[in-house]
Amino acid sequence: MAKAPVLTPQADDFPRWYQDLISKAELADNGPVRGTMVVRPYGYGLWERMQQEMDARIKAAGAQNAYFPLFIPQSYLTREAEHVEGFAPELAVVTHGGGKELEEPVVVRPTSETIINEYFSKWVQSYRDLPLLINQWANVVRWEMRPRVFLRTSEFLWQEGHTAHATYEDARDYAARIHREVYADFMANVLGIDVVLGRKTPKERFAGAINTLTLEAMMRDGKALQMGTSHELGQNFARAFDTQYLSRDGDRQLVWQTSWGTSTRMVGGLIMTHGDDNGLRVPPRLAHVQAVVLAIKGDDAVLAKVREVGDKLAAAGVRVEVDDRTDTPFGRRAVDWELKGVPVRVEIGPRDLESGTAMLARRIPGGKEPVRLEALPELLPKVLEDDQAQLLRESRERREAKTADVRTIEEAAEAATSGGWARLPWADLGPQGEARLAEQAVTVRCLVGEDGSVPESDDAPGTLAIVGRAY
Repeated sequence: MAKAPVLTPQADDFPRWYQDLISKAELADNGPVRGTMVVRPYGYGLWERMQQEMDARIKAAGAQNAYFPLFIPQSYLTREAEHVEGFAPELAVVTHGGGKELEEPVVVRPTSETIINEYFSKWVQSYRDLPLLINQWANVVRWEMRPRVFLRTSEFLWQEGHTAHATYEDARDYAARIHREVYADFMANVLGIDVVLGRKTPKERFAGAINTLTLEAMMRDGKALQMGTSHELGQNFARAFDTQYLSRDGDRQLVWQTSWGTSTRMVGGLIMTHGDDNGLRVPPRLAHVQAVVLAIKGDDAVLAKVREVGDKLAAAGVRVEVDDRTDTPFGRRAVDWELKGVPVRVEIGPRDLESGTAMLARRIPGGKEPVRLEALPELLPKVLEDDQAQLLRESRERREAKTADVRTIEEAAEAATSGGWARLPWADLGPQGEARLAEQAVTVRCLVGEDGSVPESDDAPGTLAIVGRAY
């Protein structure tokens, strides 16, 4: 009898494949409250690496980390009308604490623009205090009606940056810098995910912003996933919270602001961009385990060599784990590591010792080949870089192959509902066409220039709309 497949094939049922992989690769479980998740150690290891890489880039852009409370007075949210209206359906509100009804209900943080502005208004007094660049790593709660692990959960982990500037131009340029130098760089060069940088339409803009910059990625099933956003907030929150500064000229002016964020949704994007029917494929620059050295049998000489090879690879800068659990069958362990997407397996048994070789299994391109043991420390870093580049190339080629240039709304809807994206002039689509597409669950993911640049305005000449179905 043929062995049943470990995962549902993507071609049969992509959402089921996604859920299978999260479970069998031990990434996460559903939490006890609907819409919550428990992130398991292997999945959290991916998030930790994302944090480390992102945090370094955020700090290089001048921002400092801080932390603000989880509970926000409900009155704070009501100060910016568009903001509270945009988040109202998702709010979790606490009305009782300590056995008593609270005098004022508190909202469990859905995002922190309001509470951070309360403190910005205290901290900013003069132009000398600007720019004020703050980032926080935290959890947020948005009561999700249609949850899906990592993609849409009622509680998730993220970073949110908040800044205050003296001028519109400074705020605009900083939002663009985060968009390009932090987010796009990280996603391409660490996650190995090709992203389209664009501008959201007014309909899709963040509640309370004057402009939203987005990064959109295509998943293997042709749907879009918003991987991160950077918002120009203008002076809306500054006006609501009276965040002013004394200018060089001695007059009082409102600050200009930005906010920007990415979340554990990126883990979902990683899975759906790179995963295949055998499991996850983790980009080597992201992987907290880049190589695993497996002992095929529990022979003392084999175990000693496996540990020696592990030490040499670690000394060569490879993030390595030694798997010497020979009481568990080798085949089962190999399948488990393949499911987890570890880029390289180095398999060593008694015959390999005799020949002075190891079997090198590469998860990303696939295939195995014997390699001299002494060559591994020099070879593996090169192999990992080649495999990193392959994932980004595959992601870009998939997006390009599945994006159709069209002229009509009907053609755009057909392309999007057939498992891809469509690209057409925004002038031919417009808000009315956007509304018609929404009736078929198709959205304008972003607006881009003809040369792939980010348009400076919604109606910039030559602006194209990227449309598709999205998670």
